[in-house]
Amino acid sequence: MPYRQFLDRIRRLFDGPSAHFDMIADSLAQGRLKQPVKPMSDHELAQAIREFQGLPPSSSAIEKLRSHLVSDDS
Repeated sequence: MPYRQFLDRIRRLFDGPSAHFDMIADSLAQGRLKQPVKPMSDHELAQAIREFQGLPPSSSAIEKLRSHLVSDDS
């Protein structure tokens, strides 16, 4: 799926404008964040986004989100 489609899925998990969402969008566009290596359910994605939103927007927060997206533990 193109990253913009994936970004639309993520956008639905935010109530409105957000520095966190902007950071995800920028990271996807620049290739610093990739889509999950294997499909994630909406529940799994929402859980990862909630955890990300609990952190201040930063490169370390993006790394934490990235680790959820590339994890094979699901």
